[in-house]
Amino acid sequence: MAEMTMNNACLTEKARAAPAPSYPNGNPNLPYNPPGVRNTDSAIPLHRNTPVQHDYRSDGPAAGTLGFRWTYGSNVAAKNRDPRVQVVQYNEDTFVLRQNVCVHWEAPFTYLLFGNKGALLIDTGATTDPRHYPLRETVDAIITRWAKARNRRNVPLTIALTSGEDIAQNQGLQQFADRPDTTIVPKPLELMKAFYRLGSWPSGTGKIDLGDRIVEVIPTPGTHKDGVSFYDPYCDLLFTGDFLYPGKINISNDKDFIVSLQRIKAFIVGNPVKWILGGHIEMMFVPGRFYPRFATYKPYERVLEITPTLVDEVLKYAQLVQGKAMMQIRGDFVLYNGVSPDQRNADWPGDLPVIDPPRPF
Repeated sequence: MAEMTMNNACLTEKARAAPAPSYPNGNPNLPYNPPGVRNTDSAIPLHRNTPVQHDYRSDGPAAGTLGFRWTYGSNVAAKNRDPRVQVVQYNEDTFVLRQNVCVHWEAPFTYLLFGNKGALLIDTGATTDPRHYPLRETVDAIITRWAKARNRRNVPLTIALTSGEDIAQNQGLQQFADRPDTTIVPKPLELMKAFYRLGSWPSGTGKIDLGDRIVEVIPTPGTHKDGVSFYDPYCDLLFTGDFLYPGKINISNDKDFIVSLQRIKAFIVGNPVKWILGGHIEMMFVPGRFYPRFATYKPYERVLEITPTLVDEVLKYAQLVQGKAMMQIRGDFVLYNGVSPDQRNADWPGDLPVIDPPRPF
């Protein structure tokens, strides 16, 4: 026993003496992130004779910003003149795209991530017609600009869905059907599981290797039987589609939903998550208030990002509604279990303030 204690002490001393690896891209205070450069060292300088190889290891979440306001539609959708696809650059290698709410009332978000060997598009929005929703044109333009800055000729694209069942996130997929250098993760559940090598579904995880930026695939059925979430360890972002987002979460299988929440909670314990980014925003900036379906004017939206601590609250109230046909209102989300998404009659929680949002007119 004494020998064991001595060995443990020696190991502890060795661990203390060993220098920790330094991955400076995630430290905004180091000179890799000077003002005017989009948060990483790989753009210094922008013009090189050989393709840029970026180091995606990071001491912490790579710097990025979500400090902006989304376009919020119009009272008369036909008169709206905002971009059909709003593009925000979170950092040099991460883009957030949103479909105009006047093109489709769900205004879904899609995410474009780059690595040294390719790009990943997570979800594809709610509209097929590129004349109304030019997603492929927008993604191609971003890739072309990114490739020019990195001195790359080809950037293979992988397209993955948080759910092949969710029509608000998969309709734009058709725009990429004939695109070269493109891999589309198949929609049918069995084929999707095989693609990610998820033989023990829904346990286990899969991976998408973008070249030194490896995105983890986590099964999260519950709102859809084929639901998955994606974790990016470079930015510490978790992309969850309509499984977890600031809006009206429609539970299709409450048992699966709870198990998936427990899986995400355990994952967050072992992996740093800065933000959870879902597929929509439906909540207003006042607690418990939300926009009804088909609304095309949403000037008082809550922010997109969710803190990881909110998972505990969602799990708590998911367990409360399990086995019951009911609607549960919370400050940052609403749970619908076995009831219509149009249902409005629910008891107001006693711990939430009653604040009426401003009138938009």
